[in-house]
Amino acid sequence: MKKIIQRVLLAGILLATVNTVAAAAETPTVNTEENRQLVLHFYDRFFNHHDVDKAAGVIAENYRQHNPDVPDGKAPFVNYFKDFFRANPNSRAKVIRSSVDNDLVWLQVHSTNGAHDRGQAVLDIFRVKDGKIVEHWDVIQDVPEKSANSNTMF
Repeated sequence: MKKIIQRVLLAGILLATVNTVAAAAETPTVNTEENRQLVLHFYDRFFNHHDVDKAAGVIAENYRQHNPDVPDGKAPFVNYFKDFFRANPNSRAKVIRSSVDNDLVWLQVHSTNGAHDRGQAVLDIFRVKDGKIVEHWDVIQDVPEKSANSNTMF
């Protein structure tokens, strides 16, 4: 009887180990720092150098956009910003800080359209899959002339 119990326990341990290994094999590994660097490099090339076509190489064709002013899809996204940069050639975006959580990359950004523009505080969130930016959300707030406190927005 003792040997039967030992064999049942051993079989249970082996089964649990096999299931854990199988589950780990099915779970894709996300390189969070690689995702962060991909988004930071894209952001600088796109929003500061206005190198839209080359920078957009990391945008998925079926790119999904949650900003209601910008269309879904890679080509419509690129065209929207080509027009924007033509109208705003001095537009720049300074990344203040970045963070990453699994497949999401978060950027806090100070975006301006010229030297005398107070700009906007932007929180950009990108979802990365297989080395491509596949989805984007943002929250945008104008930098006011005066504030009710002495804190900066950054």
